[in-house]
Amino acid sequence: MRMAGTQPEVTLRFMAAPTDAGLTGTVDGGRVLEWIDKSGYACAVGWAGTYCVTAYVGNIKFAQPVRIGDIVEVQSRLVYTGRSSMHIVTTVASGDPRTGDLTVATQCLSIFVAVGTDGRPTPVPTFTPVDDWEREQHEIARKRIDLRADIEASMADQVYSDAGTAPRTVLRFLAAPTDINWGGKVHGGTVMRWIDDAAHVVASGWHGGRTIAAYAGGVRFYRPLLIGDLVEVDARLVHTGTTSMHLSVHVRSGDPKTGELNLTTHCMIVFVALDEQNHKVAVRTWEPVSEEDAALDEHARYVIGVRERLRRQVPADPPASRAGAR
Repeated sequence: MRMAGTQPEVTLRFMAAPTDAGLTGTVDGGRVLEWIDKSGYACAVGWAGTYCVTAYVGNIKFAQPVRIGDIVEVQSRLVYTGRSSMHIVTTVASGDPRTGDLTVATQCLSIFVAVGTDGRPTPVPTFTPVDDWEREQHEIARKRIDLRADIEASMADQVYSDAGTAPRTVLRFLAAPTDINWGGKVHGGTVMRWIDDAAHVVASGWHGGRTIAAYAGGVRFYRPLLIGDLVEVDARLVHTGTTSMHLSVHVRSGDPKTGELNLTTHCMIVFVALDEQNHKVAVRTWEPVSEEDAALDEHARYVIGVRERLRRQVPADPPASRAGAR
């Protein structure tokens, strides 16, 4: 039995447009992250009945690309609540609109925080799972709280300075009015798209060929980003695997009149190298040079280990009728 006035599930349906395409010809990973954030926001607001902000997005694995012209279904389901936080599982499924058969492209967990008129966190109704899938996801969300705390502690210990020798790029621009969300701040999904753009520049430059986002984890939002802010998106390679490139991305923002920038978002994102047939290919191995390089490489390896622990906890997808299959 749900509480009156609350909505624990939201589903968005639309067509993937040509303007959603990335350089590989399929939908850009940053665009998918935008969809995830918008759907999660709608679910969070429906449950809380007030404005909400994105606090965290994690364990985003891009299982398969979304093609231009596909029908897309983005479903967000509430699975756990804290005092003011809502843990939401979002599933993106897509397929040929002529058949209506949809396949899951990605699934992830987002955390939103309800905010009152004073700008401070405000309590939300308690969520109680009512079916087996919700109970399973509820327990997983609870267990992952400690894992996220471990990752955040490890992130906070890392040093990013000019002593690092890894490939790096910095994008700088002003947050535009078109980036605004419903609360007058920059949309969290827009920030994630910027992260994907900067990481793509570094990954493509290192590989010298086609790359695509395969995974994003630990997207942590520390503070809001305002329209008109000067934005700096700093992406750095920190580890390479056989076909993968692991990049750490920091987003900083501030008043362009002072030039003082504060950290707003941090993320670890993984790109893979592709050939012309979109098959994975080997990438050059990056070798740490400085002590800072070695520490960041070790940090990336630690996050990989945590990701493997998370993978072993993931249950089956939601029931077919709710996962987008027809």
